[in-house]
Amino acid sequence: MTSHTIWEVPGGIHPPENKAQSMAQALAECPLAPEYILPLNQHIGAPSAPLVSVGQSVKKYQLIADAEGIFSAALHAPTSGTISAIEERLIAHPSGLSAPCIVIAPDGLDEACPLEPCEQPFALEHAAIVAKIRQAGLVGMGGAGFPSAVKLNPHANTSINTLIINGTECEPYITADDMLMQTHTHELLEGVRLLAHTLGNPDNVLIGVEDNKPEAIAALQEAAHKANQKHGCDIQVVSFPTKYPSGGEKQLIYILTGQEVESGKIPASLGIVVQNVGTAVAAWRAVRYGEPLIERITTVVGQSLQVQRNMRVRIGTPMNFVLEQNGFMASQSARLIVGGPMMGYALEQTCVPVIKTTNCLLAPSHSEMPEAPPQQACIRCGHCAEACPAGLLPQQLYWYARSDEHEKLEAHHLFDCIECGACSYVCPSSIPLVQYYRAAKGDIRKAAADKLKSDKARERFEHRQERLAKEEAAKEAKRQARKAAAELNKAKMAAQQAATETSHSQNSASTSTHKDIQSPTIPAIASAEELVANAATAAKAQQDPTLDKARLSRTVESLASSITRMKAQMAEAVSEGLDPSRIEKMAAKLKQTELKAQEAKTKLDAFDKTLAASMHVDAAAQKMMANPQDAAAKTLSSLQKRLSKAQELHLEALNENKPSADALKQGVIKLEQKIEEAKQALSEAQNAAPSSSSSEPQQPDAAAAAIERAKQKVQAAASMTPEQKAQAAVESLQKRLSKAQERYAKAQETHDENLEAFATGVEKLELKLKAAMEAQQEGSKQA
Repeated sequence: MTSHTIWEVPGGIHPPENKAQSMAQALAECPLAPEYILPLNQHIGAPSAPLVSVGQSVKKYQLIADAEGIFSAALHAPTSGTISAIEERLIAHPSGLSAPCIVIAPDGLDEACPLEPCEQPFALEHAAIVAKIRQAGLVGMGGAGFPSAVKLNPHANTSINTLIINGTECEPYITADDMLMQTHTHELLEGVRLLAHTLGNPDNVLIGVEDNKPEAIAALQEAAHKANQKHGCDIQVVSFPTKYPSGGEKQLIYILTGQEVESGKIPASLGIVVQNVGTAVAAWRAVRYGEPLIERITTVVGQSLQVQRNMRVRIGTPMNFVLEQNGFMASQSARLIVGGPMMGYALEQTCVPVIKTTNCLLAPSHSEMPEAPPQQACIRCGHCAEACPAGLLPQQLYWYARSDEHEKLEAHHLFDCIECGACSYVCPSSIPLVQYYRAAKGDIRKAAADKLKSDKARERFEHRQERLAKEEAAKEAKRQARKAAAELNKAKMAAQQAATETSHSQNSASTSTHKDIQSPTIPAIASAEELVANAATAAKAQQDPTLDKARLSRTVESLASSITRMKAQMAEAVSEGLDPSRIEKMAAKLKQTELKAQEAKTKLDAFDKTLAASMHVDAAAQKMMANPQDAAAKTLSSLQKRLSKAQELHLEALNENKPSADALKQGVIKLEQKIEEAKQALSEAQNAAPSSSSSEPQQPDAAAAAIERAKQKVQAAASMTPEQKAQAAVESLQKRLSKAQERYAKAQETHDENLEAFATGVEKLELKLKAAMEAQQEGSKQA
């Protein structure tokens, strides 16, 4: 073994190891359980998304839930059987929480689906290896559960110079990694080589093991020596003095390299990647044999068990079933602890499942682990600060946690606490310091989530109020425009009435006298036109959409730039500098900025619509003041353009056999009918227009005549009885049908391509006429 410099980690303790009990027997296989419970979230990050349904049959190794996002992991069936439920079940959690789980009822056949082995795993590219590890659902098996594919895919600008394989396993009672290193030594070395290859073969590849595992150290040294000679690599097995908690990621990095990971950073910022020995073996089996992660070695230990040993347990196996296989005596058990006595937590129920990070089930007797003595007052001895491996001030954090001073807790780096329990172990007052820290962390996370939720709610309310104000402004603008139009019509009618009365009283007047009579009406119309212009100006002034649109455009561009920058920073942080909690905060901030950008874009679209409405007001005002002949000509031109476009679309639909061809044909026919009506209206306007030799302004008379005709029509309709209205409706439909039949006959003579559409129009009018006649007859009977 090559000599390697060792740095002593500050703080730490030496509790009784209690590792011999579980290493006395060989590694055992846990038999098939009657039920498998698979939580969708067994790792840091987002839960996986189910791909199966209740009643579906599955096979061993089958993918049953896929990773949802970067920080997630896939889930596979540990055996063949049927999906009996997808529901909330109790999980291994210190608070006794439940979570969504996929439940499998085994069929006892343990039938596996085919795997995809790779004969030359070292010939694969980096991306292919990472993809296989991600598909296999690998997570850190030392306890944290960080998705392995993320660690093995650092940012392109990050240069990894050191790979550390953590075989420390410093916590008392736990020997799962020790057993793995002794029984799977070859696969472990192959996995180490594969991880190094994936990371670009860093200069330093170190396997760190505490010196209380002599058998594992000897096996690793021999295997590493052979691998180095055969493959020309340089894998070093480094042994160092036993001290708890030297197995922590940051503590192990300091022991082996002398470098400290800064607060809020991750090891990749120093060019270091740390993986557990169990993760290395699982990665080798995933890439070489195509095996997903469906089982792990778990230490089952404690004096309330008849047999204490390490077992290979499938993921999802209920813990009470595992305990039964080792002669669990519930009456003698003080408690059931998941993990070790220092960092583990007690469970109220034993029916919870083993997950990917379950490295130990500790079932101590009452004498082995008696109840903790009552908590006493802090005597400020400072032992906790001396034992803290993270260099924190546990006593100060304790006081701040008790008084809920969250800002001071964060200022004193509460989240750098690894919850190793060294401070609680040395406390002479038996204060459960770690429990206070865990509760404070939970409160801070909850407060941050509540604040984010409150901010989003406030923003939604403010945006809603602003939207309602804009809508009200738009409605007011329309009301002003309608009011102005009504004033104009009223003025025109008054002018027409005055002109008619004057014409009757001075019928024999000269042309000059006629002009004098007409002139008083012009100011009245002009004043009405001014009302329309003023209303349009007022509507624009109320909304001022052009200025707001420019401001919102700048806001949208600024937010888009911020989103691009934040995404780049987040991608860099994943592999270069920040821990998962910081990355989650960055993701939340990015999501909030994206929501702001979306809302700003919505506002910008709303202002575009408001500006368009304002333009419609101007257009309406101009239309009311326009010459009837010009208006008719403009309408005809617009309809002709629409017809040309509609004919192109219809021809395209016919060539491509689209189902919309018939509907487009109907549109063409309707536009042709509207063009005929527009031509007739233009002809009438031209006939009603004054001759070029006339110097009199006749526009008011033409407009007044049209208004008068409409007025007479409305008065006539108002004076009709229901029977007369029904008769008028029938007569109108008869006229329309007659015209449609004429067009249809003409189309038959000319073999028009739209013949079928003309026939459809005739049929529709016949149906409408029939319905109108039936309604007329029904009215006559009731009368």
